[in-house]
Amino acid sequence: MSTEPLAATLDISVVQGRQATDSGLVSDYLALTKPEVNFLIAITTFAGFYLGCAATSHDVGFVPLINAVLGTMLVASGAGTLNQYVERGFDAQMRRTSRRPLAAGRINASRALGFGVTLSVAGSIYLVLAVNPLAGVLALFTLVSYLFLYTPLKRRTPLCTLVGAVPGAMPPLIGWAAAAGGLNADAWLLFGAVFLWQFPHFMAIAWMYRDDYARAGYLVLPQDGTRGRFAILQTLLPLLLLLPLSVLPLLTRQHSMIYAIAALLLSLGYLRYGILFAFHQSISSARRLLAASIIYLPLLFILMMVF
Repeated sequence: MSTEPLAATLDISVVQGRQATDSGLVSDYLALTKPEVNFLIAITTFAGFYLGCAATSHDVGFVPLINAVLGTMLVASGAGTLNQYVERGFDAQMRRTSRRPLAAGRINASRALGFGVTLSVAGSIYLVLAVNPLAGVLALFTLVSYLFLYTPLKRRTPLCTLVGAVPGAMPPLIGWAAAAGGLNADAWLLFGAVFLWQFPHFMAIAWMYRDDYARAGYLVLPQDGTRGRFAILQTLLPLLLLLPLSVLPLLTRQHSMIYAIAALLLSLGYLRYGILFAFHQSISSARRLLAASIIYLPLLFILMMVF
């Protein structure tokens, strides 16, 4: 009996096994960059660039736009990777994050560290050289404040969200700086919108996984009887502030009355889910608030760009 068919089958199995391993490794490294977060970062950077061009009467150049978004995504990917490197031990204690590549031990910690540093440095240098120094400095500030302020504060105080909302709102500023070479009041309105948007977004996540966070020692919510009131305050106050802020761009004469009406209705819809969460404080109401937040931000920036 010939062994050639068996050998061929074994060779194919080995190749398929290697391909599966390589595919899994690529997926794990991609997961380190937090692609679900980067999606929103890409949208807000793009919108900031587009609106910055419109405000300064510059044409939206395809190459400068790609450079701005790509550089920002590299820095954001590096920040996401380094965050998982720092928190790998704590992630392993949470059901929500225990299967992350570092927490589960599928990627060596030192390699992840090198990967994160490489992405962060490459992205910052790319923005400085391919875009402009201001965009690079803003991205570097985002990286440093996220890693060295927000990340350690998550285990010290529930006010970490206030600090973390600053780097979280930087992408539209980076996009605007890339387009206009500077920042003005309109750019800071974009920053303010994303800054306020984050509070109900994160409160929904914190409430859904509050036991998980507590198990790992994260103080994203107070651990006493004020927890419910704290979540309500950090949800409703930013949502109420978003109502006037969302229509302020109309005063800059860059947007129409159609934009103002649509933005106000959109913000009222977001507020509605925040109110429902405040009344019920259930997992289902938090999940609906989270879904509303994910829909709200891209739609608001689309309205700004269209109207």
